[in-house]
Amino acid sequence: MPMSFSHIAKGALVALFLMVAPAVFAQQPVQFDTEPLIIQTAAGKRLNFTVEIADTNEQRQRGLMYRKEMAEDAGMIFDFGTSRRVQMWMENTILPLDMLFVDAAGVIRGIKQNAVPYSEDIIDSVTAVKYVVELNAGVTAKLGIKPGDRMLSATTTRKK
Repeated sequence: MPMSFSHIAKGALVALFLMVAPAVFAQQPVQFDTEPLIIQTAAGKRLNFTVEIADTNEQRQRGLMYRKEMAEDAGMIFDFGTSRRVQMWMENTILPLDMLFVDAAGVIRGIKQNAVPYSEDIIDSVTAVKYVVELNAGVTAKLGIKPGDRMLSATTTRKK
C-alpha cells in the first residue's frame, strides 16, 4: 500500500526533530551556584574572582560550553571530589580560556594558557588535582598568576 503525503510529511518532521533536538537541548542552560574565589600570588597580590561552581557530573560536562562572554573577574571552578589526573577539552566552548590545575590544598600545580575555542585536543593536568579553574584567556599572564600560587574559596575549604 503506498504511503500518503501526510504520512511522508510526518516522517520527515520526526527525522528533522531527531536531528535538531540534540543541538537545541545541548544549549539549554545548566544552573550553577557562584562563590567568591581568591588567588594569593607568591608576589603578594590578592586577586578576587566570582566563579560558578561545577560540582556535579552534569555541570562538569557542560562547563562554559556555548558561553559567548564572561566578565573579566569571573570564571568557573570544577570540583572533582577527589584528587586525580584530569583531562579537559574545549569542544563547543566559544571563549578562549586559561585553565588552572589546583591540588586539594589549593595550590596551583599547572596552568594551560589560551586554550583554543572548539579544540578537541586533550588538555592534561599531568599531575593529580582536585580542582580546575577556568578564567578568560590572558588573565593569568596579565595578573601574574603562576604555579605555586594559592587559591581559596568555599569549595576548596568545604570538608567532604
